[in-house]
Parts: sequence; C-alpha cells; structure tokens
Amino acid sequence: MKVSGFSFIRNAIRYDYPLEEAIRSILPLCDDFYVAVGRSEDDTLELVRSIDPGIIIIETEWDDSLKEGGRVLAMETEKAFSAIPGSSDWCIYIQADEVIHEKYQAPIREGMERWKDNPEVDGLLFNYLHFFGSYDYIATAPNWYRKEIRIIRNDKSIYSYRDAQGFRKGNNKKLCVKPVDAYVYHYGWVKHPEVQIRKHRDFHKLYHPGEWKDSRMNKANEFDYSIIDAVGKFEDTHPRVMLPRIKAKNWEFDRDISYNKMNFKNRLRSFLEKKFGIIPGEYKNYKLI
Repeated sequence: MKVSGFSFIRNAIRYDYPLEEAIRSILPLCDDFYVAVGRSEDDTLELVRSIDPGIIIIETEWDDSLKEGGRVLAMETEKAFSAIPGSSDWCIYIQADEVIHEKYQAPIREGMERWKDNPEVDGLLFNYLHFFGSYDYIATAPNWYRKEIRIIRNDKSIYSYRDAQGFRKGNNKKLCVKPVDAYVYHYGWVKHPEVQIRKHRDFHKLYHPGEWKDSRMNKANEFDYSIIDAVGKFEDTHPRVMLPRIKAKNWEFDRDISYNKMNFKNRLRSFLEKKFGIIPGEYKNYKLI
C-alpha cells in the first residue's frame, strides 16, 4: 500500500498557521508528501522546505479574482492532488490548521489497509474537534461540522469541493466513505486576537467581492472571541507536535462553559445530539456505506 499526503498553503507565517505541525502529524503515515505553496508575503516557502527534504513542493500563484465562496482554496488543493502519481493507493489531505494526534495513526493505517481493495469506498471519514479561543476550549454548538473526508482514493475524478472543506466525484456526486476512529484537531480559531482579525479581514476577500461590510470588524484591533455560542473545556491531550506551540502561546482566553447563547433552533439540535446522537438538518458532504 502506497500513501501520499497533500496540502496547500500561502502566508503561513503571516496568519500563524501550525503548518509544520500539521504536516509532521501525518508524515509517519505517508510514503511521500506534496504541498502547493502559493506566492507569499512571508517566508512560507522556506518554512515548507525546512520541514522535511523529501517534501515535493509545487510553487503556485493564487487566482485572487476568484472571489465567490473561497473557490481558489479548492483550486490550490487540486494542484497538490493532481501532482500525486498514479502509483499511490490513498491520499491523505491535511489543511494548514489541522493536526492529527499520534494516537490515531494505527486506526488510520488499519482503515486504509482494510478498504484499499474495495473500489466502492472512495474515502475515509474523520471526526472533528474545533478548538476556539485557546487550546483549552472546543466549540460545542451543533452548527460546527462534526465530520469530513480527509483520506481519498487516488482517483482523479475526485475533486476538491467548494472552499476545500471536502471532496466530490464526477458530476457532483458525494463520495462513498467508511468512518475511521480518529479525530482531526482543528486549530483555525486559536490565534492571537490580532492575528485572527487580520486573517478574517484578508480571507473575507476570498469569499465575497467588494469591501468588508462589518464596520465593527473594520475598526477592531483584535478579534472578539466572545462571539462564540457555546464552548466546552478540553480535558484530553494535544498532539505531541503541538506541545511547543501551545507552551509558547502569548494570549489568554477564559470562558464560563455554563454560558450559552445558542438560539432556540441550535439548543434543540444540541439536545437531540446529546440524547440521540443526531442533528436534524446536519450538513453531510459524504455518503456513509
């Protein structure tokens, strides 16, 4: 079984992405690794080169004219995926703010081996933890996606969907997937408040044409993490590769986990999730088989 990893990035340092940690977290599962590195305003290219000499880098230029729904992110994902040779069986996708705990390497490899020769399985589905505000809290409202595809078969009819959150196949068909007993630790909402507001202002341009409409955001010097509906305390361990970054964090975020400002709809959905394990109307970009 041959496994390739792939990702994309631009301005990793400017936006304080845990890119090195993300890549290192899945390198033990990969025989090779491909990264589409967009022309950046910082030393992102040098950072990627320093992670591992075996990483294959595809230098790219982002098409910033694609300002609807973050489509440029999917295009950059596809540049990395298309570079993977046909000799690979599986392709593991990791985004620059996602990290896999080392304790999940065994079940991930087991899942790939188990379903490698079953052509009906297009990919493997991961669970998600969304950290918010600091490394000590996770978002718990039901509007955060709970699962997404992060391993796909090396089938070039598969493509990155919408803003690169997941994948589709052929004529917009959902991928048929099997679940894997593993979590993706999503750290995209854990940055210094000054960095987070900078990222939000810049990334707004990738999703919406025109000027930033939120005057409050325009005037703010720091991101307001108090906007979160509901959070829970994270009581487990972080991936080993993340520990130096967490130790060096330079801001504080404290939240009363009993505080909950979810609307009635999300309160009901949250209750049903806890009681029955289902969320009515949950977005599922996949088909479990």
